[in-house]
Amino acid sequence: MALAITAEQQQLVDAVSRFATRHAPIDKTRAAFDSIAAGELPSWWSQFVVHGFHAVHLPVDIGGQGGSLVDMACVVEAAAAALLPGPLLSTVTASAVASLADASAKPLLTELAEGATAVVILPEHSDVHAVSDGDAWRLNGSSGSVLGICAAQRILLCAQTKDSGQRWFALDARSEGLKVEAQQGTDLCTDVGVLDLVDHIVPASSVISGISTERARCVVVALAACAAAGTVRHCSDAATDYIRTREQFGRPVGTFQALQHKAATLLVDSELATASAWDAVRAEGESIEQHRLAAASAAVMAVGAAPDLVLDALLMFGAIGYTWEHDTHLYWRRATSMAASLGPMTRWNREVGGLARTLKRSTTINLGAVESEFRARVAATLDEALGLSNDHPSDDTRNPGLAFGLQRDLLAQQGLVAPNLPAPWGVGASPVQQVIIAEEFDKRPELIRPSLGIAEWILPTILNSGSDLQRERFASPILRGVQRWCQLFSEPGAGSDLASLSTRADKVDGGWVVNGHKIWTSLANRAQFGALLARTDPEAKKHRGIGYFLVDMSWPGIEVSPIKQASGRTEFNEVFLTDVFVPDDMLVGEPGHGWNLAVSTMAVERTAIGNYVSIDRAGALRRMAEIEGPDQDAALRALGDVEAYSTAIRAVVLRETLRLVEGQGPGPTSSIAKYAMVTLLRRALTATLGLTGRIAMLEESDPAVFQPYFDAPAELIGGGTPEIQLTVIASMVLGLPRN
Repeated sequence: MALAITAEQQQLVDAVSRFATRHAPIDKTRAAFDSIAAGELPSWWSQFVVHGFHAVHLPVDIGGQGGSLVDMACVVEAAAAALLPGPLLSTVTASAVASLADASAKPLLTELAEGATAVVILPEHSDVHAVSDGDAWRLNGSSGSVLGICAAQRILLCAQTKDSGQRWFALDARSEGLKVEAQQGTDLCTDVGVLDLVDHIVPASSVISGISTERARCVVVALAACAAAGTVRHCSDAATDYIRTREQFGRPVGTFQALQHKAATLLVDSELATASAWDAVRAEGESIEQHRLAAASAAVMAVGAAPDLVLDALLMFGAIGYTWEHDTHLYWRRATSMAASLGPMTRWNREVGGLARTLKRSTTINLGAVESEFRARVAATLDEALGLSNDHPSDDTRNPGLAFGLQRDLLAQQGLVAPNLPAPWGVGASPVQQVIIAEEFDKRPELIRPSLGIAEWILPTILNSGSDLQRERFASPILRGVQRWCQLFSEPGAGSDLASLSTRADKVDGGWVVNGHKIWTSLANRAQFGALLARTDPEAKKHRGIGYFLVDMSWPGIEVSPIKQASGRTEFNEVFLTDVFVPDDMLVGEPGHGWNLAVSTMAVERTAIGNYVSIDRAGALRRMAEIEGPDQDAALRALGDVEAYSTAIRAVVLRETLRLVEGQGPGPTSSIAKYAMVTLLRRALTATLGLTGRIAMLEESDPAVFQPYFDAPAELIGGGTPEIQLTVIASMVLGLPRN
């Protein structure tokens, strides 16, 4: 999906895309490579300015459109997806940085709103020094290679002063004593050059005050990330479209599983890049620490990742993608050049890691006074809950939300254990209200938010399709946490192919007699009840004739045999069912409707698993990053890699929430988050093993290494293996043809 969330933003994106198609098709861009490199303005620039696309984020009183920086970011991303050449990114970045200043920047911003082009040079990208010279300033020094400087009419430069300070200047690129030398750039659609200043005198009026260099750096990175995300998105879409129709061996190559999985992985990475770029832009109004964390994460996940992701897309085209005539290499060049413009990516991993030692990226949304009465009621309930306690703590240290007692009883009574459920079980919370509830829990970190455990996947099915008796019997105990559940789906001969199950339910007077064998049943040895799939009609088609039953795990004929895992834990179980009588009132819905009910249960399961990103995966790395020594830098960079990835997943989920708030339908977020979470877990564990060294020889250590690593398969397989999830994304999200 594109960076745009609101309908207005999508309309803006569509308008930019149509403009690019009319005025700057790629064949015209190819014909203009020499003029682009020389810094000549595209013939369409003035028309672009007339539409106000370049000034969406600037105030109306200086000629802008009065939009937000996120709105402007949508333009940047759309322009990058269309390979719009020339000075847009550099000019928008300059005006966004100038907007951080005080009133001294108004003349510059007015010029930029009128269509002047510009570029920003951060202090680390030049050695320019400024010395006071009476009422003026004398500048000496040169820059490194700067994208867009040849086309720039204004240069926003941060120079060093003799007192080791910094001062920002707005320079006229056409003034005497200022030399810009063009270079042969990697990106054929954006010029590149160097600035050279020798005793260049500028008046005091050229000084721009009030700019925080740290903020400026974050803005530069965030907008570059948006351009990188648009570049990746276009290439991902183009490559997927290609394999959807390209035929080989008499069928579309998109039916080949290897290419399906490659396309699905590329989609996931593209979504992560887009979400991290969006998050970096939206962080502009937050604390500088949050802004730095978001921007550095975007540098890693969008800008730094873009060249490799575009290369993956190029390879999906086969040899044709590597030819000069094919357009993908132009995007590859742009992605490579943008990543290089931010310097070594190790710096940005290190930046994220350093911040992540003590900081987590905030997912708070500023809703203002929206639903103020609802927020007040939630806050009052949570404050009351703080005065109570749970007498029964969780028996799983990884899920403290399983605790139950008076505190949880209050939250269940007020509908805040599962607020998305309809009353009386929840409060029928809208997406906005769910955000408010999450924010109010976050304000009270000592109040652990309750968890339903596996019942989180089962309860909605009971409420939606069960009988009144079933709802009355099970809903309240599940919400209060006094009733634990398991899911009796998988079988030795079926695995993830639930429709191939062989467990039989034969009809008898008053109920059913069930015989069969279930396996990999999580927590069956601790559960009081289970949701069971059994075949009620062996003559029906594969996906029909299946019943969805609720069973008491203490009934005669049910034998639970724990499976000892490689980690030493016994969370998985085999369950043997021998002549188990299940009363009619424990069948959910009709006898042959079990498959549809199972699908709805699994959909909730995959969504819940995707939300596990809130669990800290980098505890050991965070500890290692605190230890001074030869491995500290490597630990910081590894922590940065994991936290940047985790931040991107949270941003994906947050964007989906905002889309729902806008009234849009649900997107593919659950599948994307599930697969991304698995990748995150592997990254975190691999990095931890590589840095903790010899303590991995011990089952018990501080920090814990063995246990999290050997517990990993439970999460890597649970809810469907990564390969199955990629197949789901390829077929259900991308619509690739099936074999």
